[in-house]
Formats: sequence, structure tokens, C-alpha cells
Amino acid sequence: MVHPAAIAALLLAAAAAVAPCAAQGPTAGTLRVAMPVAENGFDPQAVYDAYSSRICDAIFDALYTYDYFARPAKLVPNTADGLPQIADGGRTYTLKVRRGIFFAPHPAFGGKPRELTAEDYVYSFKRILDPAVRSYSLHLLEGRLAGLDPVLAQARKAGKLDYAAPIEGLKALDRHTLQVKFIEPNYSFQHVLATTAFAAVAKEVVAAKGDSAGRVMEDPVGTGPYRLAEWRRSQRIVLEANPSFRDVRFPAPPAGEPGDAAIAKGLAGRRLPLTPRIEVSIIEEAQPRLLAFRRGELDYVDVPSSLAETVLDGDKLKPDLAATGVRLLRQVDPSLAFTFFNMEDPVVGGYTPEKIALRRAITMANDRGSAVRILQNGQAMLATQMIPPPVPGHSDALAMKDPFDPAGARALLDRFGYKDRDGDGFRELPDGRPLVLKKGMTPTAADRAASELWTKNLAAIGIRTEFVVQKWPELNKMAEAGQLQVWNLAWIASIPDVDAFYSPLFSPNVGTSNDARLKLADYDRAYERMRALPDGPERRALYKRMNELVAAYAPWILETYSYQNRLAQPWLKGVKLHPFRGAPWAYYEAAR
Repeated sequence: MVHPAAIAALLLAAAAAVAPCAAQGPTAGTLRVAMPVAENGFDPQAVYDAYSSRICDAIFDALYTYDYFARPAKLVPNTADGLPQIADGGRTYTLKVRRGIFFAPHPAFGGKPRELTAEDYVYSFKRILDPAVRSYSLHLLEGRLAGLDPVLAQARKAGKLDYAAPIEGLKALDRHTLQVKFIEPNYSFQHVLATTAFAAVAKEVVAAKGDSAGRVMEDPVGTGPYRLAEWRRSQRIVLEANPSFRDVRFPAPPAGEPGDAAIAKGLAGRRLPLTPRIEVSIIEEAQPRLLAFRRGELDYVDVPSSLAETVLDGDKLKPDLAATGVRLLRQVDPSLAFTFFNMEDPVVGGYTPEKIALRRAITMANDRGSAVRILQNGQAMLATQMIPPPVPGHSDALAMKDPFDPAGARALLDRFGYKDRDGDGFRELPDGRPLVLKKGMTPTAADRAASELWTKNLAAIGIRTEFVVQKWPELNKMAEAGQLQVWNLAWIASIPDVDAFYSPLFSPNVGTSNDARLKLADYDRAYERMRALPDGPERRALYKRMNELVAAYAPWILETYSYQNRLAQPWLKGVKLHPFRGAPWAYYEAAR
């Protein structure tokens, strides 16, 4: 799942001056939360950011999920009846759908209960293949699903998928049995089946409410614990308990885990969702979110690194906040913050030595250490490789040297003809034209502070920077269309698999997740080979190869791995951080 990199600073003194307020608490039965980015809609196959996906996760159901308490992450059935049956050396999956699961009521069903079936998953997976829907998850099936290529080629020619066209690798064997076949082994697909994009939607709802592209962004209907009750775009989202939701209970924690036992106390065995109503506010700036939490208007808040200094002493709560009963939950996120260069841009793009040298020099000028200290208040680790620590595959053997070296950057630019010809202190391109770096930036205090450090770093090597200022959704659209020269993003894994970090540089993903628009045959070959292999030395050697190619061609600057710091009110129960479940609201009880 995409969101902006957390490289920011705010007016810390103002926030620090606000004393913790007496806890007011929400009305019983209402969970109040905030998101920092406006939603783009609620279609699980079409959304492209972590926050919209969070809403979808509350409404829709994938076949699998993760055990709430088990660490490391443990895959468990959700709507599936048992774990997947994997045969033919990782090529064939047989999946059973539990009987008696129903979609939330909707007029599209003609007033009758609508049971979830295997055919619903076949249809939903096909939506990922539909070029009209433009799913970010297409790369997980393209070139891999048996019999897909001719159907997908015809779909691209027509501009839409023929849903009636048979696909060998995707079929319902009976009403409650789904079969998926791959050309090559695909051992990670079992985890993919736990992601938002592979959740089930109903064909009738798409037919009744879909837009011209077949997306249903405004009227989501799923089998999950919640349904959409109210929506004011970019301001407020209200969810209410789905009256058709099946009988799911809060789990009992494993024996011998005292922390988990405390979390489950009084909740184990109770029916989900624990809280019948969720009110989601869009609050873009971090400081107002934290102030709302301090006033008791939010039940929990994720503290960005820019404000960590106001609430934390290192990795612990400040005494004044701890005294109010607020709790700190902390983990390293399975995320990688990076800055991408548009490889098709006439200034920073290209594969010739002088273009590579320019990107490398910018990378060498980027003072990540200062960004972590000054902007992130120490709430991040410098990225040493493309795989973050919580994801299996992260290894000291893959760690790369910190590239920060401004003197070396200046020498590299001199060597390849980027020189200050007019004496104004800034370099020109080798052909004498002005060299101006244009970087995307949101109009937030966080990005303003980050832009100042970026400008200073680049000026130190003689490069002038300008900024393209837009809200995040607009910048994301520009990035997809190849209209941004440079921008910073972060990828966070929704499953314990490395694909989330290597697939965004796979060339078929240009126009969706490959914002760098990298087209490198060596990288593509390594990626395709890697995803066909089970975990082992050969697969890990390919991680190393892809890391080396990214270092050599510099389509990305690897920035940081972030810490997540979540503050929970004393009245909020059931909360446990999970590296691959952002906020499973059905498990939270917001009442005194």
C-alpha cells in the first residue's frame, strides 16, 4: 500500500506548550480517529494509498488475514475455510470459501440476502486485470497467471476486460471452491490473498453503481465488519457496524504473553466489531491531530516524527503525558521512505553516464542523518537496503554504505561537465542550459521544513531547486503520468514479502507504482526470477543484485525506515500494533 514519506518538521515549541488536557473521552460506542491524507475512494481493487485501503479493510473481506496476537506474523483464514491448499510445486492454489457469509444489505441485491461465493472472488480478481480499473496490483498476476496473456492483450486492445473470457488460472470449481493456477511457482501468493486488492466485491453493485471505468469509489458494499454510513469528501467518513457481519470473536492470546493477556482482558470471546461506529476525520497537519488527541477528541493518534519531541523522551512517553493514563505503542514499520527520479525526464532521467552521475551526486548531497536528527527527531533509521527490518529478507549482508559525501558529489559533477559557467554559484547542464531541479512538495508545514533542508543540501553542491506545490493526491496523479521530476514517497508492506519494495521498479509497473519509470532489463530479469523462487540463498542473492542495480543507476534515493509511535487514550481497549495490519478497528473498544 503508497503514502508520503515522513520527513518533516513542525513548530515544536507551540505544540510543547500545550499541557495535556483532562481526558474527555468519546461517546460510548464511537471510535474517533484521524487520517492525514484525503481518501481517494473505497473500491478495493482501485484504491492506491494506505489510508483509503484502511477504510476498505473495514468494509471488505479478503480470504485471509493475520492472527491478531502472533509474532512473527501468522496467516489465518478470514472468509476462507482453512488455509490454502498449495500443490504442483507452488503453482496451484485451491481455496475454500466459508459458507454462510453475506454481503451488507444493498438495493442491488433486490432485498434478498446475498451470500459470498467463490465466483465473487473470481470476479474481483478479474477486476485487477481490467485496464479500465487500473489496479496497482496487476503486476501480481500479469505474466504469472496461467492463460492470462491473450485475455489481457485483448483487454488492452479493447480498453476493458471481457469478464466472460475464460482464464485457465482463475476459476470457481464450485459455489465455494476457488482455484488459482500460475505458470511458475508463486509461494508468496498466499500472503497476497490477505491484501485489500484481493477482497471480494459484488458484481451486482458494480453493475448498479460503477462509473465509466467500472470503479465503485462512492458506494462500497462488502462482507466486512463495517459499512459506509456517511461521507463528506476529504473531510469526514463515518462507518457503522454491518448488520450482516458473521459471528467473529475477539481472540484469546497465546499462553505466556502477559502483555497480550492484559490487552485481551475483558474482551476475549466477545463478538466483533467491539465498537459499532467509527468517525474518521481528515486532519492533514500533524499538530492539530495531536492537539485533538490531547483534548480527548481522538481515541488514538499516530505521532509523526516531527512531533515526537513533544511527547517522547527517547522511546518512552514524557512523564506529564504518561500521568494522564495515555499509553505508547511503538514498532519499526515495514516501510521504506525514498526519493525517486523520473527516468524519462530530460534533466534527471536517462541511462547515459552523465545522467547517472547527476543522480548519484544528488544522492551523495542528501544529508539523511541531519534529516533524521532535525526533522524526524530520531524517529527513523537510515535505510541500508530496499527491504526494511520487519520484512523477512532484511539482512546485514545487504547493507550498503551511507553515500553522503558532498565533496565527492561536487567532484563527480565537475568530472561530467556540470559547471557554474556564469558565476552565479549554481551549475549548468553540460550543454550550457540552466540546471534546475523541480521537486514535488505538499503545502504542509512538514514538507516546508523538509524542503528547506533539501534546498540547502543541493545548494551546497551548486544545484538550484524549485518546488511543485500541490496536495498529495494531485502530486500522486502527476507522478503516475510522468509529470514530476523528483518526489519523495514511502512504500509500506501489507504482507511479509519483499515484493512491495522491489515491484515498484519493475518496468511493467510504469504508470502505476513505478513512479521512477525505470526500464532496466537487468533489473526486470532479476525481479522476475526472484518472485518465482521460495525463500533461500538463490532468492536472497537476487535481492542483493537488485540493490546493487538501484545503487548503480540511482532511480531512487533510499531514505529511512520509520518508527511508528501510536498514542492510545486510557479508555481505548484491545489495541495491539501489527506490522501488516494498519488499524483493525473491529478489535478496538472505545468506551470508558
